[in-house]
Amino acid sequence: MPYGGGMTTHADGQQKTKEPAPSHARQWLAAVLLAAVLATVLLVTMWPVPVDSGYSGSIDKLLAVLHRNGVPTWFGYNRLEFTANILMFIPLGFLVALLLTQRLWWLALIICPAFSVLIELTQAVFLAARFATVSDVISNSTGAFIGIFFAVLVRAAVYQRDQKVIARAFWQREASR
Repeated sequence: MPYGGGMTTHADGQQKTKEPAPSHARQWLAAVLLAAVLATVLLVTMWPVPVDSGYSGSIDKLLAVLHRNGVPTWFGYNRLEFTANILMFIPLGFLVALLLTQRLWWLALIICPAFSVLIELTQAVFLAARFATVSDVISNSTGAFIGIFFAVLVRAAVYQRDQKVIARAFWQREASR
């Protein structure tokens, strides 16, 4: 039997297929990945000093390369940091939305920005060398929203695929009778 389903015999002598056990592999994978993403985000954001301190020369070189290759000169350090924050939170939003149930995915729209606010408040209160800013909350939330959007798209695609698989299985079952 596919998916680990088995046969059972009922009191009336009919054999019926047992419902397959649900697979939790995707949830486990998403949970492990979320733990890794959370660890990375917390390491980057809760480090006692900004993670880019001491790298201004390298950042300037990176920006010079970008500018030579067509990136407008108005894209400087602040925009680079804003973009990096967006990119850092995309996987967070994606994984949080995937781990929540299909009915509760929208809570990721609250959880991720709240997490960003918590990070910024922690920096403001406990990390004197860090700078808590509203723009960080905006960029982090934007990244999370992008990730959540992709999670919703993935769920919709998987749902459509599952509906086709189920419909085909019913069709094959009826055709074989």
